[in-house]
Amino acid sequence: MLVTKFDGRKQPFSKEKVIRTCLRMHASLKEARAIADKVESKAYDGITTRRILRMIFFHLKKYRPEIKHQIDLREAISLLRPKPDFERFVQLLLKEIGYEVTPNQILKGKCVEHEIDAVAKKDEEIFLVEVKHHINHHTYTGLDVCLITQARLEDLIDGFKFGLNTMKLKRALIICNTKFSDHAKTYASCKGITLIGWKMPFEHGLEQIVEKNKLYPITFLKGLDLETSERLADSGIILVKQLIEEDINKLKRRTKVSKKKLKILVEKARNALKDK
Repeated sequence: MLVTKFDGRKQPFSKEKVIRTCLRMHASLKEARAIADKVESKAYDGITTRRILRMIFFHLKKYRPEIKHQIDLREAISLLRPKPDFERFVQLLLKEIGYEVTPNQILKGKCVEHEIDAVAKKDEEIFLVEVKHHINHHTYTGLDVCLITQARLEDLIDGFKFGLNTMKLKRALIICNTKFSDHAKTYASCKGITLIGWKMPFEHGLEQIVEKNKLYPITFLKGLDLETSERLADSGIILVKQLIEEDINKLKRRTKVSKKKLKILVEKARNALKDK
């Protein structure tokens, strides 16, 4: 039985992938296996990955009723505005996993001046950070991004040597909301570029960092309209957990969103953050 991916490619149906998706959404192993059995029994040759995901959400509601308040994480992250929302999301994520982050830097290289997304420091290493956001979450981040980032890093390292900047950069770090192509991963491994993306690194990818630390973007909440999402983001609310930490009256004044709507969103946020 073959599954049709978003780009039209076919691949064999994998029950293990269904189980892993359920586990990522905080189902127990027993529940994940039960859901995978139900999905497998209803699956058919040529079924789309989107259809399988909908089936997972449908069956998962039995074990986690709060799932009705959220959408797919991969889609939610893609719904963030590239600038400034996703960049701010990345800053919060990097800080959560131990980086000191300084955003939006302009540094002189040996050849030209560079406007970079951020500089991050961890364990005495200073990283040039390149942030890449794709609205289509099925788009791969390719080799070209790695080549450009590495070239920029090398020019800035030379700039430091010539006293043109004071930032002793060591390596590059590229973070995106999608998967990396195989060529990108091979080149990054060769050049020592750190990659963070969907399922990259395999055991500590973007989705696992988000799930482990509950860094869900505000767009994770089902029913959130575009205007409200942008008003919340413009007021500094990028994460779901930031929403429940805010005083509703103050947030109403800052965002001009009705108190009634904010109360509904806060309730959805609390449900989405519930521990299993």
